[in-house]
Amino acid sequence: MFSATLKRTSLALALSGFIAGSAYAAPEVLADFHQEMGDCSTCHVSKKGPTDDNLTHENQQCTSCHGTMDDMAAQDAEKKLKVSPHKSHLIGEIACTSCHKGHEKSVAYCDACHSFDFDLPFAGKWERKFVPIDVNKDAQEKAIAAGPRDTTDVVIVGSGGAGLAAAVSAHNNGAKVILLEKEPVAGGNTKLAAGGMNAAETQFQAKLGIKDKVSTMIDDTMKGGRNINDPALVKELAQNSSDSIDWLTSMGADMSDIGRMGGASVNRSHRPTGGAGVGAHVAQVLYNAAVKSGADIRLNSRVVRILEDAAGNVTGVLVEGKYTGYYVIKSKAVIMATGGFGKNNDRVAKYDPALKGFAATNHPGATGDGLDVALAAGADTRDLKYIQAHPTWSPVGGVMVTEAVRGNGAILVNREGKRFVNEITTRDKASAAILKQTGASAFLVFDDSVRKSLKKIENYIHLGIVTEGKTVKELAEKMNMPVPALEKTIASYNGFVKTGKDTEFARPNLPRDLVSAPYYAIEVKPAVHHSMGGLKIDTKAEVMNKKGSTIKGLFAAGEATGGVHGANRLGGNAISDIVTFGRIAGKSAAEFVKAK
Repeated sequence: MFSATLKRTSLALALSGFIAGSAYAAPEVLADFHQEMGDCSTCHVSKKGPTDDNLTHENQQCTSCHGTMDDMAAQDAEKKLKVSPHKSHLIGEIACTSCHKGHEKSVAYCDACHSFDFDLPFAGKWERKFVPIDVNKDAQEKAIAAGPRDTTDVVIVGSGGAGLAAAVSAHNNGAKVILLEKEPVAGGNTKLAAGGMNAAETQFQAKLGIKDKVSTMIDDTMKGGRNINDPALVKELAQNSSDSIDWLTSMGADMSDIGRMGGASVNRSHRPTGGAGVGAHVAQVLYNAAVKSGADIRLNSRVVRILEDAAGNVTGVLVEGKYTGYYVIKSKAVIMATGGFGKNNDRVAKYDPALKGFAATNHPGATGDGLDVALAAGADTRDLKYIQAHPTWSPVGGVMVTEAVRGNGAILVNREGKRFVNEITTRDKASAAILKQTGASAFLVFDDSVRKSLKKIENYIHLGIVTEGKTVKELAEKMNMPVPALEKTIASYNGFVKTGKDTEFARPNLPRDLVSAPYYAIEVKPAVHHSMGGLKIDTKAEVMNKKGSTIKGLFAAGEATGGVHGANRLGGNAISDIVTFGRIAGKSAAEFVKAK
């Protein structure tokens, strides 16, 4: 075995093409390449291959040769790469094997959402196909017959904000937890969320003199959801929202900055200082807390069946480990925190044909497997036909632009250089208005004062999706807009800010005029964002069956559920939902286990 230094040098030279000889001429995959440095044990414990689905040993071998993700990011900086593939919004300890595959073509995980054209060794093309949960029936039945490989109190399915919150909450209430995630990285859609977390009557609102009420948050949420929301769930969301902020803060989260998202009547969207992205921050805080609690977090582990006894009580799950195969975990409770199905356009179009062919803001794992698993266990659903398109997704690079950009003062203009909508109306209305414009897209236009008010904008500039002009005239010319029209639009808007009343589109908040050069624009269009419908739950996060009874031992939280958001989710309510109902699900499951 090479020393770490020698291995690192040899691999770097080989990958750079400096080692002569046909052995390095055209290896197909990393396994072929590494065979030149030894046998299977160069990467694996033995010739039998991986011992766990996290590829713990294999990833340790990677870092022993190449260094950590931070080391690689430093090398990217030295190379002056515009976008570093080793530094991102992904949370947790990112495994090298998330991208660098051993026995198949390597793929840049980022390309599941973006298109950065990374020069990845032994690369293939990113492709994700939906695989039904009931394939390989014989192998599944054989694993069930073999009995449980592991036993725990609570199994949590999904590692987004809801699953991580549930893991921490279940531990805090005395339960032992195994958390399963089918993707090679943790965080779900939560790590992509940017705008904020809605909460009413919080300590941070009080410090800023913001007057808000739980009842007002309830009214806003019901109105935004067209009043088809479950009132009991909305009440639970709003009443617990301030406690959820305090809970996150107690674990080290920074939720002190407050802005406003579409559909809210007051500023209640909490986020890190300076308006930094909320999702990755909250997800990392929860991930750290879950790891500290001792939760057994398993990646590359897809749950394909909830197991029940003859009386219909949950007894565990059947897991499909990507590397270790099918196996059973015995548990007294299961929490489904699997998110929605926005990345599965076939399913999206089934419920809403108007969204067929739309891009999605979701992470690659949001395909609806969890919904299928729960349905097979007899769960009931509600509101599946309500699927939200986020109005401001950038087709350049596939980046969702947070609603907070509009909330902090940006305006939406069309190709004619004119405003056409109240920028902080609800997402469904904003999306519909954009689709009616020439080219079915629009442009977010803002100035330097908006940029300085929101740290998240720096990410968009870094990713190259922002056009800059030293003057409004220069910006209009770069965007191929009529200069007089854009100048008039901005002047009119600034006039509304001075008078405090938008007489054109009745925008309720006018935080700042756009007078600070330079000026910026981002092209945006709607993309599938959130599935409001899902599993039917009660206020304890217990999953209901089609007879209206609870399925004993089955709980759910987050986007996997329906009822909280009705027909349309308000911006900022997703993080509030996953944290609040994740906490509730974890506590309820732990209490259920204790009572058995």
